[in-house]
Amino acid sequence: MQQANLAPPGAPEPWRDPEAAPYVRILGVTKRFGATVAVDDVSLDIYRGELFALLGGSGSGKTTLLRMLAGFERPDAGRILLDGQDVADVPPYARPVNMMFQSYALFPHMTVAQNVAFGLRMEGMAKAEIAERVGAMLELVRLGGMEKRRPHELSGGQRQRVALARSLVKRPKLLLLDEPLGALDKNLREQTQFELVNIQEKTGITFVMVTHDQEEAMTMATRIAVMHHGYLAQVGTPAEVYEYPQTRLVAEFLGTANVFEGIVREAGAAGALVEATALDAQFQSDTDPPKPVGARVFIAVRPEKMRVRRAADDERAGTNRLVGAVRDIAYYGDFFMFVVDLPEGGTVRVSQPNQARITELPITWGDRVVVEWPPLATVVLPE
Repeated sequence: MQQANLAPPGAPEPWRDPEAAPYVRILGVTKRFGATVAVDDVSLDIYRGELFALLGGSGSGKTTLLRMLAGFERPDAGRILLDGQDVADVPPYARPVNMMFQSYALFPHMTVAQNVAFGLRMEGMAKAEIAERVGAMLELVRLGGMEKRRPHELSGGQRQRVALARSLVKRPKLLLLDEPLGALDKNLREQTQFELVNIQEKTGITFVMVTHDQEEAMTMATRIAVMHHGYLAQVGTPAEVYEYPQTRLVAEFLGTANVFEGIVREAGAAGALVEATALDAQFQSDTDPPKPVGARVFIAVRPEKMRVRRAADDERAGTNRLVGAVRDIAYYGDFFMFVVDLPEGGTVRVSQPNQARITELPITWGDRVVVEWPPLATVVLPE
């Protein structure tokens, strides 16, 4: 199966190099809280210089895994290696790791410069070196000239950058970020995503970020680990995980997907033909299916890969073509979302870009429509 690759030309991808040594190794790590298994036999390699995202919903185990990397929790089984050193038994204060919390945890009585310098002062570093490091770090996060302000005099985005500067000024080998943008409003969050990526690239420090925000992970991360009930559902670049989900769970969690059940009728290197179980239709894929002929599978198609148009009187469902009636239309500004009811039951969601300034749609509520898509948009899933 051909994998999507949207990395900038020449961007390093050490996870594709069999000779590259992982910077962080999580080997068979398990963590229980009573009868609850929070992290279930997780193994994961993270490479130097990555901005790696642990993505999952509440209770997926992502925060517990992050806390074990920080040393706040000790694994019940398994090993954690950082730059070749086993740190599973190393206390948090002795690890070359720093953590930026969602609340930022700034000292309200201290100035910006004092907040950033706090960790260096605790280490007994010379005042001149502290001043040099703090000044350079504040310039990096674009807070130069704000050294004497206190947290209550800053915006949410500025407080976030103070917390980031404080985390980076000690030059950790690994920086852990717990929902780093969760306290910001939508516009500021989008702006700060790119700022964080630029800072990470300039410092070269390896970042591991926990988030439940799919857009945040997709925008910022070099790779994403989708977690569910304590295990890794899939690991890959944002494009790989989105375009080639390996399970129905991943397809439905990351973005929006129309999912149909079917039976494999034809299979081969040229693609697969799947007969829909509940619909009068067939689905053609351009890739070899994960199961043999006769097996039960699921089909996932992203709404933006589909097209919708008015149906002719005699048009019927067919291969990669469904016929239904428009139940709802949502206007998002940059695109329209059509919800189409199918005669056999169920719905299909189709998104169409808003490429023209229009006030009246050529398709409206109640219209009989055709929804169709090419074979390359059909993803066959084993479960």
